[in-house]
Amino acid sequence: LERNFSHWRNLIIDMDGVLWHGETALSGLVECFEAIRSSGRRFVLTTNNSNHTVSQYVGKLSRMGVEVSRKEILTSALATAGYLSKQAAAGTRVYAIGGDGVHHALKEQGFSIAESNVDYVVVGMDREISWQKLETATQNIRSGAVFVGTNPDVTFPSEHGIGIGNGAILAALQAATDVSPLIVGKPQPMLYQLAMARMKGDLDNTLAIGDRLDTDILGAQQAGISSLLVLSGVTSKEILASSDIRPTYVLPGMPELNSKLLTQPVRV
Repeated sequence: LERNFSHWRNLIIDMDGVLWHGETALSGLVECFEAIRSSGRRFVLTTNNSNHTVSQYVGKLSRMGVEVSRKEILTSALATAGYLSKQAAAGTRVYAIGGDGVHHALKEQGFSIAESNVDYVVVGMDREISWQKLETATQNIRSGAVFVGTNPDVTFPSEHGIGIGNGAILAALQAATDVSPLIVGKPQPMLYQLAMARMKGDLDNTLAIGDRLDTDILGAQQAGISSLLVLSGVTSKEILASSDIRPTYVLPGMPELNSKLLTQPVRV
């Protein structure tokens, strides 16, 4: 049953393909955040992209004209490191593939980054992936290390078009090891649950906004919350029409979302 938009007090918003393509802001970005704040809503920007640190995302948004706090950003790297901290003691050896986001999050939780004799192999988006990194990960996984993926997105939207995502790296390692990765990011519900906890939201008043059916929208369904698909990222009308994954709402992008937020402020 589709609710009036004023019902949604808490927004969990994806970033890549929703707010920007690479370094290019999408139309309506600044106005969208003005509308969110003026309409009395809370939000957490929740991304499967583990490449960047929270500080880097805060800086990127600031360069695009949007000011957010650190607590309004949650990445799959943070969720992965937090999950592992509940499974293993500080000082546990981890081999990590990924950008600053992955390495910073693991170190912050007290893990020791190493290349051999490791208990975990954590794999996130890595724009400098190499044969040697894949080889080291393969050897460690085949030696018994637990294989963990920050997120399963096989493609990634950028200003140059749709390119390779972390799921493709995971697929290569799975092919080489015959081991399936444990996934922490969307479509697993953990990121959404952590975001709801930050906002003190609940299943009934939280809406997830994203551009991917197989991660953002499916993840919302697995978390038990409603969802809004924007067609500004990797999902086209044709892909949506042929998919069994059905969002609660569909909008072209942020300008249309802005009008919903502005004309339907939160019902008190």
